[in-house]
Amino acid sequence: MTPEIELAAAAIRTADALLIGAGAGMGVDSGLPDFRGPEGFWKAYPPFRGRRFEDMSTPHWFDTDPAVAWGFFGHRLNLYRSAIPHRGFAHLQRWGAERPLGAFVFTSNVDGQFQQAGFPESEIVERHGSIHFLQCTARCGQELWPAAGVQVQVDETTIRCRSVFPVCPACGAIARPNILMFDDGDWDRTRCTQQLARDVAWLRRVEGRRVVAVEIGAGLVIPTVRDECERRSHVLVRINPREALTGSGSISLPMGGLEALDAVDAVLRSTA
Repeated sequence: MTPEIELAAAAIRTADALLIGAGAGMGVDSGLPDFRGPEGFWKAYPPFRGRRFEDMSTPHWFDTDPAVAWGFFGHRLNLYRSAIPHRGFAHLQRWGAERPLGAFVFTSNVDGQFQQAGFPESEIVERHGSIHFLQCTARCGQELWPAAGVQVQVDETTIRCRSVFPVCPACGAIARPNILMFDDGDWDRTRCTQQLARDVAWLRRVEGRRVVAVEIGAGLVIPTVRDECERRSHVLVRINPREALTGSGSISLPMGGLEALDAVDAVLRSTA
């Protein structure tokens, strides 16, 4: 892997700006599950054996069985709150700070790990929303609100909520995370739209300059992050242990996220 690692380091070193793309594989080294395939989902949530992640991450559970809905999303909220971002986040933050035009994050993750690692809120697009913000299931007009004060107790054996359900502060209807779920026509995209507007402004600032995308752990099933990184960069560095294939002129690192980021950072530090 040495030649590819060195190529990746050289691309980052000569970049004017860094686009950081992150999928579920970015959180694996922080101890977060990526739910890859049914077996991966069942390993994380044994009570849901026989169901897929797509079956559980849907808004209809908030109407039909809110204890299941808030058991599943409450468990994830608690998990994401307790996770400590791995040192790869710090590598990326430092690389971005060293670029003349900085860095911007485009992620499909809803875990808030980039903010927890110290990335500015103004430089992040969470394309599928964030579990750390809530919305009203009744769409009563209440704006999104932070989930910071919400505590959800989950029965670990059944993954059912055993505490009072979070509710809308305006109308009292059950709240839900501000996450784009499957078969979801009610996602409030206000916050994401604001983030995308800042992303567009950044892309205008870096137009015509050398933008290098570092894409970590973004899969093919939902290629949102991969498409963005391919479309917006002059050079793409794709880090993925299973799906690292790239087009001509791109750099493929078939490795885990932290392993690859550590290796590239070692080269950058040795040649600083």
